[in-house]
Amino acid sequence: MLAITQYAFGGPEVLQVVEVDRPRPGPGEVLVRVAATSVNAADWKVRAGLLGQLGDPPLTLGLDVSGVVAELGPGADRFAVGDPVYGMVFGGANAEYVVAPAQTLAPKPRNVDLVHAAALPTAALTAWQALAALGAGQRVLVHAAAGGVGHLAVQIARHRGAYVIGTARAVNHEYLRELGADEVIDYTATDFAAAVRDVDIVLDLVGGAYGSRSLAVLRPDGRLIDTQGSDAEADPRYERFYVEPSGASLREITTMVERGRLRVTIDRILPLPEAAKAHELSEAGRVRGKIVLVAWAPPA
Repeated sequence: MLAITQYAFGGPEVLQVVEVDRPRPGPGEVLVRVAATSVNAADWKVRAGLLGQLGDPPLTLGLDVSGVVAELGPGADRFAVGDPVYGMVFGGANAEYVVAPAQTLAPKPRNVDLVHAAALPTAALTAWQALAALGAGQRVLVHAAAGGVGHLAVQIARHRGAYVIGTARAVNHEYLRELGADEVIDYTATDFAAAVRDVDIVLDLVGGAYGSRSLAVLRPDGRLIDTQGSDAEADPRYERFYVEPSGASLREITTMVERGRLRVTIDRILPLPEAAKAHELSEAGRVRGKIVLVAWAPPA
């Protein structure tokens, strides 16, 4: 089968189209014929050697997958061959086929196609899990609110009854209000640390110096949930968050999608061989929603 593989850490140019053996599912695993995948910040960070979760090259990236079940491993009785599914895997989705534990997959939402389903798993799970403790009436500040995780976090927070504040460039303000944001701050013109107060939860999708600045807007018993690594680690209100694959959580997300309470925005769709271009766009940080990569020969 074809896959996008890298044999060294580096820039987008290290990504190559290669021929590799088709994987076989083991006990409790499912082989998925990939229809589409999407780009997350973790993808280009692993490619560049900034994250070591997937080990050393050669590597095939890709956390998100949507597609059709092609083969079942022993004991993988949650699905049948031909079922349309989506989920999060720890690498390998930038290929024609990928193996995933059955418990990390969920049936594709009925009201979206496989392309839109591919944009959801990692970003939606991050927002869903990071905001698990958010309750009705609380105030939440989402940094990078128009991005892949951010625009889903805005909708999930609103669904949970929170007052939602987002930071984003002015061009995205109307878009975020349509998604449910109560208040939007242009971080290029206004210091959010001076404009916001009494926040229960900050979801920091930027990291770095945003951490210590975000502490200033929190209530004394508030929480700073950081997905990137920041300078606020010493504060007791700080929490470093890591997303976990979960078919059970995806089923709850599916319910939101099917009821029209959560919609994913796709910035653009590219063929998988243009993964390097997708990485360049994602790394530049000017993407509204997600970039989706469609496979060479997606299933019907």
